[in-house]
Amino acid sequence: MTAFSKTCLILAALFSTASPAIAAEKSQADKPPAPPGGSWPVFRGNAACDGVAAGGLPEKLKVVWKKSFKDGAFDATATIVDGTVYVGSFDGNLYALDLADGNEKWKFHTELGFKAAAAIRDGVVYVGDVDGKFHAIDAATGQPKWTAESGAEINAGANFYQDKVLFASQDGGLYCLARADGKLAWKYTIDNMIQCSPTVAGNRGFLAGCDGKLHIVDLDSGQGVAQLDIKDPTLSTPAAVENRVYFGTQGGRFLAIDWKEQNIAWSYEPKRRSPLLSSAAVSQGVVVFGGKDREVHALDAKTGGELWSAPVRATVDSSPVIVGSRVYIGTGNGRLLGFDLKTGKQAWEYEAGGGFPASPAVAAGRLVIGNDAGDLYCFGGP
Repeated sequence: MTAFSKTCLILAALFSTASPAIAAEKSQADKPPAPPGGSWPVFRGNAACDGVAAGGLPEKLKVVWKKSFKDGAFDATATIVDGTVYVGSFDGNLYALDLADGNEKWKFHTELGFKAAAAIRDGVVYVGDVDGKFHAIDAATGQPKWTAESGAEINAGANFYQDKVLFASQDGGLYCLARADGKLAWKYTIDNMIQCSPTVAGNRGFLAGCDGKLHIVDLDSGQGVAQLDIKDPTLSTPAAVENRVYFGTQGGRFLAIDWKEQNIAWSYEPKRRSPLLSSAAVSQGVVVFGGKDREVHALDAKTGGELWSAPVRATVDSSPVIVGSRVYIGTGNGRLLGFDLKTGKQAWEYEAGGGFPASPAVAAGRLVIGNDAGDLYCFGGP
């Protein structure tokens, strides 16, 4: 046998031995690539609820995957942590889905389903349901860790402070529980429903309640620091930036409140005054929100002066997300829109059908949002 023949036999044996590994590599290549790092762990992206994404998005968004749920409808905004999407539905299930391809990892079932966004911290999912129960669930397995009770529906996402988890209920209570075991640390109560998420800045929590007041709460003691009269009930979650919080009211007024001075810095009323359910996003000196007046508004964060207003032919209850120089938002007639943050010029549109009461979640180069027709979309680049 020639030296060349021996070499060929050796090479053939090596490739034969390696063939399972080669096949495995090919199988892995057929799967969508794992997303880069990034997270959207609470309803508005971070504790301050400012609606600003830490990462970016491709300029030309395309559907990476779409998953339809026959008996589902999404009022809840998704959260994204470690390559997993967590989102609750009215079909009774909280789903954990692979961000790369939408495949289901697990689901957690309750009787009445979820309107509230899940919140994730240290491998645990915290979420309230329509029945008023608050659940702590293992993020990897979907197995329950503990459950706490409130007196009414929970329809807003939780937030975190130190080793505690905070959530609000329609029973008028802001609950502060130990994350480890769900034991009650304290409860702050107002005279009407709470339908917003608690916003956290330092050791202060902010609640815009249905009692027509902005409540400032000491998160160490659970005691009220101040109650500021805002005249109208409020369902939107305040966005905290520096010493101000920004939010709209059911009476159609949008407010900037200096929480340190405890006064209204400015107020804004759209030309067609109507309820403002959309929670604001604030970045680069611009405040953006949608309204029942069928417009998306952008204001100067310092003065409240109007920078631009974009008509969108539908009510806007979805809350915007600012990603770099763009802002993304869903509409009541099933359109997803992207605008230039500074000019308001429309830069992107996708016609999905249904309607979007939920808001976008943005992380790892992906935008995820569900609609009221039971469709969950994941957008990204090619």
